[in-house]
Amino acid sequence: MAPIASLARSICSLQGRLLAGLAMTWLVIVGVVLVLAWLFGKGLVDDANLSHLRYESRLIADDLTRQVDRRLGALQRLERALRDAEGDELPSRLTNSQVLMEWFEGLMVTDAEGRVVADWPVVPGRVGLETADTEYFRMVRHSPWPYVSRPFIGRASGDSLVLMLVPRFDEQGRFAGVVGGMINLAQGGLFRRLETIRLGEDGYVSVYTAEGERLFHPRRQPPAEQGYVPSDLPMLQLALDGWQGETVAKGSSGTPALMSYRQIWPANWVVKVAVPQAQVRQPLGDFLGRLWWAWLILAGMMLVAMRLLVRRLLRPLHRLERQIAQVGAGERRYLELSTNMHELRQVASSFNRLEHERLAALEHLRDRQAFLDAVLGSTPIGMFVADLNGRLNYLNPALLEMLGLDALHSNKEWWERIHPADQRGAEDMWRHTLATGNDFVRQMRFLHPNGATLWVEVHASQVQGNEQSLGFVGMVKDITERRQQEALQRWEAEHDPLTGLLNRRGFERRLEEALAEYSKTGTPSVLILFDLDHFKPINDEGGHALGDEMLRRVAQVVAWEVRRSDHVARQGGDEFAVLLPSCTLKQAGEIAESLRRAVSEVTVTNEEKTYSITLSMGVTALQEGDESAEVVLARADEASYQAKADGRNTVVITTFDDDLIDSLW
Repeated sequence: MAPIASLARSICSLQGRLLAGLAMTWLVIVGVVLVLAWLFGKGLVDDANLSHLRYESRLIADDLTRQVDRRLGALQRLERALRDAEGDELPSRLTNSQVLMEWFEGLMVTDAEGRVVADWPVVPGRVGLETADTEYFRMVRHSPWPYVSRPFIGRASGDSLVLMLVPRFDEQGRFAGVVGGMINLAQGGLFRRLETIRLGEDGYVSVYTAEGERLFHPRRQPPAEQGYVPSDLPMLQLALDGWQGETVAKGSSGTPALMSYRQIWPANWVVKVAVPQAQVRQPLGDFLGRLWWAWLILAGMMLVAMRLLVRRLLRPLHRLERQIAQVGAGERRYLELSTNMHELRQVASSFNRLEHERLAALEHLRDRQAFLDAVLGSTPIGMFVADLNGRLNYLNPALLEMLGLDALHSNKEWWERIHPADQRGAEDMWRHTLATGNDFVRQMRFLHPNGATLWVEVHASQVQGNEQSLGFVGMVKDITERRQQEALQRWEAEHDPLTGLLNRRGFERRLEEALAEYSKTGTPSVLILFDLDHFKPINDEGGHALGDEMLRRVAQVVAWEVRRSDHVARQGGDEFAVLLPSCTLKQAGEIAESLRRAVSEVTVTNEEKTYSITLSMGVTALQEGDESAEVVLARADEASYQAKADGRNTVVITTFDDDLIDSLW
């Protein structure tokens, strides 16, 4: 009855308000209407303009995608035309491709080793230029698909350029180099149309690479200062990771702006279209300003007429007030108003009908709430309910038990229990879900009060009712066992079950990573490969069980002697390997010698006979020109064979100079 009593008190106070300050009431009504119009109108304006930005960004992205596809297609046709050309014919063939200069500032062709063999127009010093170490040549060489490079400064023009490249093949289909076209970002025609696009006074279009480097920004907009971090960095980072969509964030000037992001997939670029929020809402503000004066004039005219009517209407209103107060106090069930005023009779009739419906709905709501509580309370799956602001209103018993929470937990406690490494990502994803209404799906770690760490999978969806959002309903699954099983499977896939060391597959993956790091940063790494000398008699005389015991003891000694950052593997049989990252050849020789001495002291006994082994060790460092793990393993294997040939129980170190001498002989 609280709403009814509140309504009665409002009617009681209505008389004094109307008689004492009718003029003030109208002004308040006008202000409220305008404020509501502003509050709801700006949301509608933002939504409408976000839809427009979505349309504009799609048009821009589609247009740039077509232009990139055309240029890449032209380069692919040029590549096919150059397949049968000899080296001295390439410059003339490029000269005959003059029509491509409408799209490109320059063309170039390299051989399979990355050396520029032809260009057009001719730029002194470009032919013979080595590009093997550039990111774009490595990308096209190892992934034979068209590729667009990161921006760089041109040698001739001094402008910012990008290279569009396609792989070049010979008649047998082997990689023969690249064909590239240079595009001037400042003077070329790729972004020329974007300069003409007008999105009001301060709207603009920007284009970024997947690494966050800005390729295009309108000249009429002030460029970003050195070290400037965009205010929309979280959403921009999502776009750089492949997300497309619209949002409202702070723009380059620090004021809120409407933004839309779209992907240009062939070039791995991102288009950003932004319009200041103030610019979007300005027409609404101007309209409401004019509407204010119109309402003010209308209010003055209505005041005179209403003042005359109020006095006449107040008498039956008093009776209505008293009866509503009695209904609110529970002294009567319905209104019984006797009056000649048809309007008040309708009010009384509507009130009685609404009161009857309210009582029935209240009873029905209690029944449904009890049914819902019973369903959620009995389900074995963890479930929760959150409002539109992200606050958790309900956690069912299964979820409370799973997470070790009590019924009086706080929202803060829920978030604090999430593993620190997962908190930031979960919070960002939850805010994105609240802002967009998209599903929240995430796996995260949860710290149980008993000290255990649970892996849980959370899936929350927005609930719609009467064409509006009511909140979020989520489901939580305990996937700890599944994650542990997956981790065990990953471990078993790369480790030897007998010794617990890395197997060949796991070791070669780490060797490939070391090669990539050496190629990128020049970090030295050394590989040691060795076999066990005199191991066959142990297997033959003591059996495989004794041989396995010897292998396990050797593995323990080797793992103990090397550094924690080193990788030890059993390649198969009695062959072992050690990878020493960030290690010089001299240091590796000392480590190999200590391993040889330590393993020579390992023994096993069978039928009062003691067996021991020695090591024939080959040591080699990563070198320029090592293209794969097989090359390094072969060089170390050759050194270990040399150690066996020198009488076993020795260390042979192969260096780049030694290889060079062998090749000379």
